[in-house]
Amino acid sequence: QVRLVESGGGLVQAGGSLRLSCAASGRTYAMGWFRQAPGKEREFVAAISWSGGNTYYADSVKGRAAISRDDAKNTVYVQMHSLKPEDTAVYYCAAQKILRLGIMSSSGYDAWGQGTQVTVSS
Repeated sequence: QVRLVESGGGLVQAGGSLRLSCAASGRTYAMGWFRQAPGKEREFVAAISWSGGNTYYADSVKGRAAISRDDAKNTVYVQMHSLKPEDTAVYYCAAQKILRLGIMSSSGYDAWGQGTQVTVSS
């Protein structure tokens, strides 16, 4: 069983930055971040392969986000800067319990965190 706990969300001004963390218990492979704004579907933000050697980003955050993982701590991070009001959403951490393709899609993950709210004020 994989359990994910996110932290680091909050209120930030436009142009600011923050770092979200996701601590995992149990073995994980690829890990990712997704977000869901009010009235919108959940969307992909960033993902990192199980080795950490490959990272993937949504066009909306490319150049403004950096995903990383610390396997010693079993934790994945996403650092975001130049935040915009449209980045406001609940951010969810996701993890694979078995290795497979499709890590830019929510269907590629087996475990999800409870979400952390990020609010960017203009």
